[in-house]
Amino acid sequence: MTAAIAPGTRVRVKADWPEERGPCHIRTPHYVRGRTGTVERVLGAFPNPEDLAFGRPAPRRMLYQVLFDQQPLWNEGNPRDTVLIEIYEHWLEPVSEGRH
Repeated sequence: MTAAIAPGTRVRVKADWPEERGPCHIRTPHYVRGRTGTVERVLGAFPNPEDLAFGRPAPRRMLYQVLFDQQPLWNEGNPRDTVLIEIYEHWLEPVSEGRH
C-alpha cells in the first residue's frame, strides 16, 4: 500500500461527525475537523482502529502526521506554536490551490 498524500501537501480534515449517527470509535480529534494542516510525515499502513474497537475486520489505512497552527484551533498561544496529530487517510482531503 502506498501513500496517496505526500509530505508537504496541504490537507483539510473532513468535517464529519459519525458519533452523531450512532456508536463509533474515532481517533480524529473534534477540534481539527474541518481545519487545514500540512502533512509532515507518512507513518505507514495500519488496521483501522475505528473498526478494531468493535471487533470488525479492519482494513489497513495509511496514517499521517499532520501539522496544524495552534492559534486557529484554540485562539491562544504563540503565533509559531503548532500541534502535530496522527490522522488516518480516510479523514483527509487535499486542499486545492487558493483554498484554505
